[in-house]
Amino acid sequence: MSSPSAMGDHIAVSLDEAVVNVRVGLHPWERFAEKPNRLAISVKLFARIATRLLADAPIIDYDPVRAHIRGLETAGHIDLLETIVDGLTAVCFADPRVEACFVRVRKLDIFPEIAGAGLDVHRTRAQWEAA
Repeated sequence: MSSPSAMGDHIAVSLDEAVVNVRVGLHPWERFAEKPNRLAISVKLFARIATRLLADAPIIDYDPVRAHIRGLETAGHIDLLETIVDGLTAVCFADPRVEACFVRVRKLDIFPEIAGAGLDVHRTRAQWEAA
């Protein structure tokens, strides 16, 4: 599967713009900052729909993803946003029905002229497991 649209019928379970305070970054002013960076994190989990009615399908529980996001606030210093993305991806794929995920992580307020700086990553289970 190369993209969620290639899956056919699917559901996308979303957590949008969770804002957390995380000690993250390589720059000395981030590593030894008086306060952590504010991050905005969004996650989508994609799974096939195998039933006619959504109400008959097993739910995709987003609470483990939410708990992981909240846990970042007490995780200590993290050098790279990519490390955060990898951790969230692993949590998404802990549910065997999730075939793909999308993770967006933004440092807010990092530059005065930019609302946020970060990355967007789309991963498929097939590529994740093959790597």
